[in-house]
Amino acid sequence: MPFLSLLCLSGLIILSTAIQAEDGVGFRPLRTISPAKVASLLPPDTRVLFDRSSIEAFLVELEGAPPDWATVYGDGHHDPGHDERLFNLNRERDAAREGNPVLNRRVAFVWPGELSHFDPETKSYAVAVGPEFNSTGWGMVRFKPEEFPNNLRVRPNQKLADRISRSLAKGDKALVSVVMAGVLIPTESIIYDFSHEEEGVGLVMPVVRVEQVEVLFRGP
Repeated sequence: MPFLSLLCLSGLIILSTAIQAEDGVGFRPLRTISPAKVASLLPPDTRVLFDRSSIEAFLVELEGAPPDWATVYGDGHHDPGHDERLFNLNRERDAAREGNPVLNRRVAFVWPGELSHFDPETKSYAVAVGPEFNSTGWGMVRFKPEEFPNNLRVRPNQKLADRISRSLAKGDKALVSVVMAGVLIPTESIIYDFSHEEEGVGLVMPVVRVEQVEVLFRGP
């Protein structure tokens, strides 16, 4: 699916209660560090899950092994037992991970984003955000915030603001990475489904209660 079709073009994601308490109007600094250095902005116990190997290792610790997707899928949506098998998979996995200490570990994941409307009064940009689908040996993994940050806006410093303004004036996109950190929700921490884009491909959705959001400038 094209990136722009994934963007929440209205502006933008829903802040969790913890984030709202920290910054009620939703303004965030626009960071210029690389994703590789984002750990310096997060609590020291945060597990950064930005690539295939780290995501797969996390799922092994939490879930053990991937589902037998072929058996669960069967003949697909026209198979009368398809929905029941998928339902049972989710219930069995929910029960099996109960009490696993990995559930209490803070994790961080990243979604792609793009700066949009500039508000001269607040000197801030709105951020449109779309989900990231990670191809892994477990199937496609899409981290799912329990709630999306709402009305997320960033304030770049003056030098960066001038650079962004020039880029946008030329028709270039101002791309960002939106890092979200938090803990898995207590129940239904992982949702198993099938991709709507590719027939028979499993979809794994860890559901995270977002407590911290950082926006990193990607360019140009």
